[in-house]
Amino acid sequence: MEKRVRLGKSDLYVNPIGLGANAIGGHNIHPDLDEEEGKELVRVAVEHGINFIDTAYWYGLGRSEELIGEVIEELGKRNELIIATKVGPKLVNGQRVNDNSPAFLKEEVEKSLRRLKTDYIDLLYIHFPDEHTPKDEAIGALKEIKDEGKIRAIGVSNFSMEQLKEANKDGYVDVVQGHYNLIHREAEKELFPYTLEHQIAFIPYFPLASGLLTGKYTKDTEIPEYRKKSPFFQKETYDKVVEKVDRLRPIAKARNVEVANVVLAWYLAQEAVTAIIPGAKHAKQVLNNLKTADVALSKEEIQEIDELFKND
Repeated sequence: MEKRVRLGKSDLYVNPIGLGANAIGGHNIHPDLDEEEGKELVRVAVEHGINFIDTAYWYGLGRSEELIGEVIEELGKRNELIIATKVGPKLVNGQRVNDNSPAFLKEEVEKSLRRLKTDYIDLLYIHFPDEHTPKDEAIGALKEIKDEGKIRAIGVSNFSMEQLKEANKDGYVDVVQGHYNLIHREAEKELFPYTLEHQIAFIPYFPLASGLLTGKYTKDTEIPEYRKKSPFFQKETYDKVVEKVDRLRPIAKARNVEVANVVLAWYLAQEAVTAIIPGAKHAKQVLNNLKTADVALSKEEIQEIDELFKND
């Protein structure tokens, strides 16, 4: 049995290495996705002990949920898996609109349940905050859905500190998912102390900074066209980060793993980080991500990496 960690105050226990599923049916996010390959990612993940799968309506406007639902049904292991999904945004005349109104949340949960071919969702997030719904009201609606047995835990994603405090007024928030990696460390200032104090799990997204922290890029790499808009891949940031990542190579080499495993292991060594959900496009990447479980960094290495990536 692989190690399991508890998500906040909930009764959900997950392998701390999960699967981020935006490349499974997320045609609006990634170019040239193969849906069969996406489904194979889920099969391989489950086969090798991953029980935590993180998807969202926004990944392919429901397509990711549908593909994952098909595989879960095929595997017949629903009760062994922890499925997380996220509600919203919606498209209005081709424009993306965030909506946290109770009516919208309740309607969308029903749609997600159908797409995932299940009668309950383990962890349901509000994907993006809107500007008009009081956040405690939005979470109150999810608490009602939870009381009906349709969801088991409540999460928020992309919420500011103020929005999180309002959302958690009654103590109902179990999990926060936010932007956090070695390059983008703002969460450490206010968010981590708050989540630790309130027993809320924190799960980072973009843990590998769109691949920049994996070690696959060097100063001479031709940057793929679809990455060029990313702030991580702007020349000054890119060159600085690549130089720092190079200094992680000896740590990875000594353990016979990849740089990505060292980076992911560093997150799991942070008290506030409960679990990680690195994405994958190929089954081999899922297996590589799992090697992170075998990387035990020394205190000195944890501190060395911390210092190396301290914001300049």
